Amino acid sequence: MPHTSSYYAATANTKTVFPQLTSDITADVAIIGGGFTGVATALELAERGLSVVLCEANQIGWGATGRNGGQITGSLSGDKAMQREFRRTLGDRAADFVWDLRWRGHDIIRKRIAKYNIDCDLRFGQMQTALTKGQLAELEDIYATGCRRGMADDLTMISGANMPDYLETDLYIGGLLNRKNMHLHSLNFCLGQAEALVSLGGKVFENSEVINIEHGANPTVRTKHGSVRADKVMLAGNAYHLLEQPKLRGKLFPASLANMATAPLSQEDAASINPHNLAVYDGRFVLDYFRLTADNRVMFGGGTNYSGRESKDVARELRPALERTFPRLKGVEIDYSWSGMDGIVLNRIPQVGRIGANVFYVQGYSGHGIALSHILAEVTAHCITGDSSEFEIFENCRHWNLPVGRTVGSLMIAVGMAYYALRDKIER
Repeated sequence: MPHTSSYYAATANTKTVFPQLTSDITADVAIIGGGFTGVATALELAERGLSVVLCEANQIGWGATGRNGGQITGSLSGDKAMQREFRRTLGDRAADFVWDLRWRGHDIIRKRIAKYNIDCDLRFGQMQTALTKGQLAELEDIYATGCRRGMADDLTMISGANMPDYLETDLYIGGLLNRKNMHLHSLNFCLGQAEALVSLGGKVFENSEVINIEHGANPTVRTKHGSVRADKVMLAGNAYHLLEQPKLRGKLFPASLANMATAPLSQEDAASINPHNLAVYDGRFVLDYFRLTADNRVMFGGGTNYSGRESKDVARELRPALERTFPRLKGVEIDYSWSGMDGIVLNRIPQVGRIGANVFYVQGYSGHGIALSHILAEVTAHCITGDSSEFEIFENCRHWNLPVGRTVGSLMIAVGMAYYALRDKIER
């Protein structure tokens, strides 16, 4: 199946078409899923000298990887739950581990792009904005913590009076500027890593949906037209698969994330609304997020649908929020609009584990997948090659399971999220 009609797909650097798996082959590791988690893990393993085969049901970056907002931030929606659960393994070191986790993905991504010369419009600078005094107080706490932990040069609190110097909008009463955070063309970044994987001898197969995993000493991954027999298997399909449901049922539920991209703005308009080319998201629980693309479009996302149902008309639903944020853009043409499924976990801690001794799974980033997927790719690669210490930190976490199917579970989550959305409106 081809990519959705997104800005990312329309502006992809490469039109590389990877073959379909049509034979029975062997490998050290078979990976299921061609998004950030699968591709980054495969590349980590190939760099360590292992033979790797990756099977993607559609095309590389087809799912959430090629549909997200492109922002790489140090935010972790499950940070408090992580600290509580990580104490089971780390004790008093848990808080430091979670803080370091916020920024570890940035370093991995930056070095990966430089190492393989991946052209993906990488830019630095992001702001979290506040609409209420409560949100502003939260940003001030984050700023104080960051300064205390050595990030004073990366962070700046922006007062309401100075916000017009950064964004042409009257919505926000302040913001926290973070120069370490980044934004990029996420599909080009994933495709660049897939090509790097092939250059190291890894094999990538598209249009090769895995229909079954046969467990055993050497598990076999089967597609309709071929198979991969491996020493180890990694399941990296996130919200886009239903494999291994006896083990994974009730753990993860899909939420629909909506994005759109305007027609290219004039240089004057782009410089007026966002002169520092920042990625931005606001401080609400159900938030809006936006940034400028390399060709001066506004990419604007928000309105997460936690029922798991895709939006019928993304542009119509998001346009009011865009025009409320930037009145200058009232009536602007929308060239691309799309949605995609993210994997939501109830306690917001990514789910990491093993099914038996040699089938691994990583899933559930709850809207923070670009950095976390690359962190957990590194962690999983370490585990597969003999060092399971960090993998077990995540594996030992307790998760809440809903003993229902995805449709019912998503509706239950949607009811809970409606409460937070209502609270956001009341607080304004």
